[in-house]
Amino acid sequence: MRPLDPRLLRYAHAARRFLLVGALLGLAQTLVVIAFAWLLTRAITFTVAGEPLRTIAPTLAALAGVVVLRSVLIWLLEVAANRGAAQVKSQLRAKVIARLAERGPDWVASRQSARLSTVVTTGLDALDNYFARYLPQLLLTLIATPILIIVILSQDLISGLIVIVVIPLIPLFMILIGRVTQSVQQEQWQAMQRLSTGFLDVVGGLGTLKIYGRERRQFDRIRSITEEYRTRTMKVLRVSFLSGFVLELAASLSVAIIAVSIGLRLIDGALLLGVGLFVLLLAPEVFLPVRQVGAQFHAAADGLAAAEELFAILDDEMTPEVSQADAVAHTVQLGVGSLVLNGVSVRHGDTLVIDHLHAEFAPGQLSVLRGVSGVGKSTLVAALLGFVPFTGTLTLDGVTVPAGATRGWLAWAGQRPGLFRGTVANNVALGAASVDSTGPDHRLVVQSLRWAGAAEVSPATVLGVNGEGLSGGQAQRIAAARAIYRALATDCHVLILDEPSSALDSDAEAGLLVGLRHLADQGRVVIVVSHRAAVAAAADNVIELQELTHV
Repeated sequence: MRPLDPRLLRYAHAARRFLLVGALLGLAQTLVVIAFAWLLTRAITFTVAGEPLRTIAPTLAALAGVVVLRSVLIWLLEVAANRGAAQVKSQLRAKVIARLAERGPDWVASRQSARLSTVVTTGLDALDNYFARYLPQLLLTLIATPILIIVILSQDLISGLIVIVVIPLIPLFMILIGRVTQSVQQEQWQAMQRLSTGFLDVVGGLGTLKIYGRERRQFDRIRSITEEYRTRTMKVLRVSFLSGFVLELAASLSVAIIAVSIGLRLIDGALLLGVGLFVLLLAPEVFLPVRQVGAQFHAAADGLAAAEELFAILDDEMTPEVSQADAVAHTVQLGVGSLVLNGVSVRHGDTLVIDHLHAEFAPGQLSVLRGVSGVGKSTLVAALLGFVPFTGTLTLDGVTVPAGATRGWLAWAGQRPGLFRGTVANNVALGAASVDSTGPDHRLVVQSLRWAGAAEVSPATVLGVNGEGLSGGQAQRIAAARAIYRALATDCHVLILDEPSSALDSDAEAGLLVGLRHLADQGRVVIVVSHRAAVAAAADNVIELQELTHV
């Protein structure tokens, strides 16, 4: 676990700005500390010498100004840290969500959803402590400590040498304690992941558990995991408090050694009072940032542990992407002719799912993909969407579509509706609302619902979480309406629907097929994955995927 992971600077540009601002504020704080020690020493020596108040007053006024300035600098550093943390979290969240979207649903499904959500939400929130507490102290250590040591050396060589000899002991203790902390922190993070995953699983299957009377066992399981997490949290706190005590003790003994040395030389007359007092005031400031780095490391450990998993997602190798210019060009230019698959093969790990498929989907036709369950229909759709790597070529209107090109010419609805809390209109316009900054186009929303066979659903209907308030069939049709809305609003040339009528009765299915026929008549490529006989009967082009025989 590195103090400052370079990947943080690579993925979050706001971190670079914070480091620059923090370095400048840290330098200013260091200069203010030196001025404070010098002015306080001057005021004390004047008082000891019996100088009148009018002589000491300017020094006291300057000292008060320095105290105020130091308070302002500390406040500015805290503000910069909090703002930097908010910006960095926002940038990291945006990047990891974009990476998850690039990876596609198959890759996301291979990971635990609770684990991913914990990393992106609670885990990243723990970076607040990293930026607000740990990183400012790290910057002060790198800036203030060398400057203060040089100042002490220039005033008193013996005290400076004592600092140089003693100060490496604190980082040594920090390294030893840090290894123990990293181990217990990782265990705590894993315990929290298990708790999140277990709780999500129980909530998702609570209805089934209640039916079979098994909810009590899951209650005991959640309580056991929670108790494990509490125990590990207390273990982390014990290590944190003990390590803080060790660092405080080491720093206190170091300052005591310097104080004893200065006291003996003052008694002996080998050191002036002003020099000794100035050095004694600076000595604790030398050790303070180093001590605080070790103490605040524990506060930042949660965020660093979560950041490790987040960086693992961002660093995960993907299929090389085309340049942004090429992606934009394909988004704009593609979309008047047939979608052709030439020798397309798709693998899941070592298993060949689709082997050299040749198929053509012509504009103006309703094409249906058929095949037994598990034959690879959804896998082929994922490949068309760019979520799954494939070999062979994919061309649209005779132009090869690169693997990383933006699919701006494609609208899609999967088997799961994926509805959210809000109005039906907002759900339908999801993914295409950015085209019109004024919000969803009411006319297109109504038309999309009608063509999806859901004309009876009012666009103003407010849905609950996961589309609560709709039947399964209505939710499917809302998802189909979303794809239709995108096709109409952004003029997508290709529309793909994966099992859009599996939960529909014959009348609702017929209404959806009429709407899909309207889309095909507009010159679009319309592809439907379906087992339903009525869908196949309405199709102009049926492609039957054959199950591969694996030896």
